Amino acid sequence: MTTNELKTEVSRRKTFAIISHPDAGKTTMTEKLLLYGGAIRLAGTVKGRKARQYAVSDWMEIEKQRGISVTSSVLNFDYEGYRINILDTPGHQDFSEDTYRTLVAADSAVMLIDGAKGVEEQTKKLFHVCRMRGIPIFTFVNKCDRACKNPLELMEEIEETLGIRSYPMNWPIGTDGDFKGVYDRQQMKIELFEGGNHGQNIAASDTGNVDDVRFEALLGERLYNKLREDVALLDIAGDAFDMEKVRAGELTPMFFGSAMTNFGIRQFLEAFLSMAPSPGGRTHSEGGITPEDENFSGFVFKIQANMDAAHRDRIAFIRICSGKYEKGMEVSHARTKRKVRLAQSQQFMAQERTSVEEAYAGDIIGVFDPGTFKIGDTLVAGQKLFRYEGIPMFPAEHFAEVLAKDSSKRKQFLKGIQQISEEGAIQVFKDPNIGIELYTIGVAGELQFEVLEYRLKNEYNVDIQIRRLPYSAARWVVSDQKFTKDNIGYYEAAVVEDQYERTVVLAKNQWTLGYIQEKNKDVTFLDIAPPIEE
Repeated sequence: MTTNELKTEVSRRKTFAIISHPDAGKTTMTEKLLLYGGAIRLAGTVKGRKARQYAVSDWMEIEKQRGISVTSSVLNFDYEGYRINILDTPGHQDFSEDTYRTLVAADSAVMLIDGAKGVEEQTKKLFHVCRMRGIPIFTFVNKCDRACKNPLELMEEIEETLGIRSYPMNWPIGTDGDFKGVYDRQQMKIELFEGGNHGQNIAASDTGNVDDVRFEALLGERLYNKLREDVALLDIAGDAFDMEKVRAGELTPMFFGSAMTNFGIRQFLEAFLSMAPSPGGRTHSEGGITPEDENFSGFVFKIQANMDAAHRDRIAFIRICSGKYEKGMEVSHARTKRKVRLAQSQQFMAQERTSVEEAYAGDIIGVFDPGTFKIGDTLVAGQKLFRYEGIPMFPAEHFAEVLAKDSSKRKQFLKGIQQISEEGAIQVFKDPNIGIELYTIGVAGELQFEVLEYRLKNEYNVDIQIRRLPYSAARWVVSDQKFTKDNIGYYEAAVVEDQYERTVVLAKNQWTLGYIQEKNKDVTFLDIAPPIEE
């Protein structure tokens, strides 16, 4: 394949993540993008009392029951000549580890904000991960059909809370539950909202400068004058639109609309696709590579077991960074330095799959994993072997001892713990001096224990006992000498090994951890896991 052909394919790829605080409407937004993209005919809704539809991106049974996303979903579809890869991430902070990993595979992010609540705590954390990566961020203020904060206040809140300037691409007409529509600043077009038919209808629209008196007949004198004042203020005092600042993550294009009623979604999608970056170059251990490089490369950012309940298979999700993927191709596995064949490759609409014959930089593919891959693994075709920067593993904050209730289910229990830990959903620790299968499980949030119990029961047919432990801090230990219980004194702490046999200290709180660090000044304590050694 020629370089120009590769460039053409890469340029039409848009790979982005959707981030938000829980209940801001992220999964609904994902569904509506799929609806307008023609990928689905009927958008599901998050489970309510009378809901019979479920969100396509929420494919786990527990997600359907609880009405929350607990794992990232990958969704691929085509729209207006673009190849779109959406990474729908969990909003709940208890599943933030999965979101952090997924953001490494994205070229940009859509930040969803509840118009009534503004910038919430989890949004701040996810935003800062995006800022660390330097990826462009696009903001969609959702639920404008309900009572919302003043849009100028929202702009100020984004700047003060997140430290990024915003440029409203459109502007809401009417607030406080009296939402009438939006004014598109780029196209100089008014689109009025109609609540019927789930907001899919635009009640009226007209094109012209905001000072055009014809708009007064559409809006009425009060709303017309308020719109003129707001737009004039934005033009005079607001930031100028600068695409370079958008690409650098210093300016966020801002849109107003309603995902639930579909209003503003198509306009957002089309504007976003025109501005969002296509895949760019990436650095690696031997330098860097462009997406148009003829040699295939990519990395594993997610592993998911039991997506297909009938076959109990395991899928490794690969973000392609360069070259062209061809079905059944042989690549080098950088960590083990072995050759592997990428078999049974698939792309996804949540858990629905289609076989993939070819794919390009920016695409996300899933390949059958017999237990070969780990999160962060690099796969390379060609003579030169290199590794992309590993995906960070952060320390858990909640801990519990987990044991199978029925000792005859030992084999299923061990398999379930191993596979779920390899997904990155849990961290597994064991006292090397104890021989029984009594594991300490670490998670980012309490709700993950509930998910673990549910999955072991429903996917592995194992009932478990969970006993909470009094630890809240963990650090990986790097030491020239063997680090043992003698190193931690009598304070409430433990020395264990994780699933990769790396030494870890668990402490009751930060004070205890600080005492242990002070007592062992010749030892390094890491808050990001060291690389996995083969």
